[in-house]
Amino acid sequence: MRRTVTVAVVSLATSIALTLPATAVTGNYERDFVHTGVGLLVVYDDDGEFAGRCSGTLLTTTVFLTAGHCTDGAADARVYFEQDAGVNFDPELGVDPVSGYPEWGGVEAAEVHTMPGYDDFASFPETRDVGVVILAETVEDVLYGALLDPGSLDRLAARSGKKDVSFTVSGYGVNWINPVQITSLRERMMATATLTNLTNNLTDGYNLAHSGDPGKGKGGTCFGDSGGPVFLAGTNVIAGVTSFGLSAQTCTGPGFAYRTDQQVVHDWVSSLVPDDQELEVVHR
Repeated sequence: MRRTVTVAVVSLATSIALTLPATAVTGNYERDFVHTGVGLLVVYDDDGEFAGRCSGTLLTTTVFLTAGHCTDGAADARVYFEQDAGVNFDPELGVDPVSGYPEWGGVEAAEVHTMPGYDDFASFPETRDVGVVILAETVEDVLYGALLDPGSLDRLAARSGKKDVSFTVSGYGVNWINPVQITSLRERMMATATLTNLTNNLTDGYNLAHSGDPGKGKGGTCFGDSGGPVFLAGTNVIAGVTSFGLSAQTCTGPGFAYRTDQQVVHDWVSSLVPDDQELEVVHR
């Protein structure tokens, strides 16, 4: 999914019944076999019907971080962690006969939560676009994501300059797009992007903007990547969750992520972590 708000801002989620924003990894992307805790999220409506898909990251054995626009209005959910979770999708069958995407298989949700204050991008740029899915079963032997300590992005940008802060984006979204055709491989892909802004009217301390120009050797996000992680490059540390983007028809404009290095995000996510589990928080 990917959200459309103002000034041609487009959310990066794939929606069907629900209005969910999201994006997909574009540009100089490659198959992501590294971030094994990044999963493909499928959400269902009150009737149990497929309502949309996003991406997200496992923070502990059962706590899965995604975007609020992905969980908002969802009655149930399921998460797949295979790199090629939906690649064998058969339109005639309506499922991937190998993984079961989007009807069976994966790991079922026990709870679906949307961050209090999320209001479908009405309070822009403070969207509180964060969601959490608590899984019904533990998932082990994957690379869990860590949260970036509050204020870390401001310190990094001030110390080294925006052009020196690089990210790795990962997700299951659209991998090739132009105004004529959209191809979704339903595979986990990753690409490298660079921080471009933290303080304009689309970011303002709540979101981060990163490069999305594949013509300059960069990668970005597109439809289906919503909720996926924006890692500090070369780490498992999540600086933001993919939220919205510009250039709706081509996914070549800047990508935006809701920053996880905010105290309000830490407090809310921590409140949902079971007592026998612990979040990893990294200071930079």
